[in-house]
Amino acid sequence: MKLLALDTSTELCSAAVWLDGALITREASRERGHSELILPMIEQLLQEADVPLSELDAIAFGCGPGAFTGVRLALAVAQGLGLAAGLPLLPISDLRALALRALGATNAPARALICQDARMGEVYWACFERSGEQVPAALEAVSAPDAVRLPPQWLGSPVCGAGSGFEAYEGLSSRVEITPIWGQLRPRALEVARLAALDGLAAAVAPDAAEPVYLRNDVATPQS
Repeated sequence: MKLLALDTSTELCSAAVWLDGALITREASRERGHSELILPMIEQLLQEADVPLSELDAIAFGCGPGAFTGVRLALAVAQGLGLAAGLPLLPISDLRALALRALGATNAPARALICQDARMGEVYWACFERSGEQVPAALEAVSAPDAVRLPPQWLGSPVCGAGSGFEAYEGLSSRVEITPIWGQLRPRALEVARLAALDGLAAAVAPDAAEPVYLRNDVATPQS
């Protein structure tokens, strides 16, 4: 399978090309201005891979949850490229992509709590368990940090944590009793590409049918 993958859901802007298991990636960390980075990044990757967009099988993108403008940007870029090249899209959960990154770390346990800062005093979070390269997603949620819970059957077993939620809410790590915690990790296109290749074209959708995942209704309106 040949894929282009991209993610702009956080301050880490990234893209990757997957060519039958070989990966080429680009990434840059910036609070704003992802719209200025992502298209040149994609162009450079395709040139390096020596493959035109039209010869790919699909375009994968981080569909959220994440920053509203970042998730919308990834969707818009993926849709535009998909429509132009006649390619389907593979939406990949950003929490799932981050889980794959965390669970692939050296000496990581087989279970992870992924917790991303959702602003407005809330976090996006979900629990994931490794099984080979597949990372099954539990129910993804948005809630106050003190509502985050590990599954009862996980209590007493090793669990790691990853995501900006642990940086934004210091009390979270001590309350849920998990270690190690990689608060600096962010979703990236490398794992989006790996998961898209794992899911395969059976999970692909037409560009105009792809949708973002926000988990929150009032994504653009701060609470008063």
